[in-house]
Amino acid sequence: VAQTSTMALNADFSKEIGAQMPLGFIDPLGLVADADQDEFDRLRWVELKHGRVAMLAVTGYLVTYAGVRFPGAEDIPSGFAALDA
Repeated sequence: VAQTSTMALNADFSKEIGAQMPLGFIDPLGLVADADQDEFDRLRWVELKHGRVAMLAVTGYLVTYAGVRFPGAEDIPSGFAALDA
């Protein structure tokens, strides 16, 4: 009877871009403790995507706070005051 074992490959992520001194590679939640290179790349892509969405959200908040409005939305207050409108 042949036995097959499933063993996760522990890749060395300390050489990846972004792992810099003095911290090196840090994974406080252990998201890539059992991950391979494909999962690491997917998580990195997802992190970049969410970061870009967050940057657009902040930009939209600041532009609206500066008074720039779409046509027809001039009477909507800026900032958190828009939640009550």
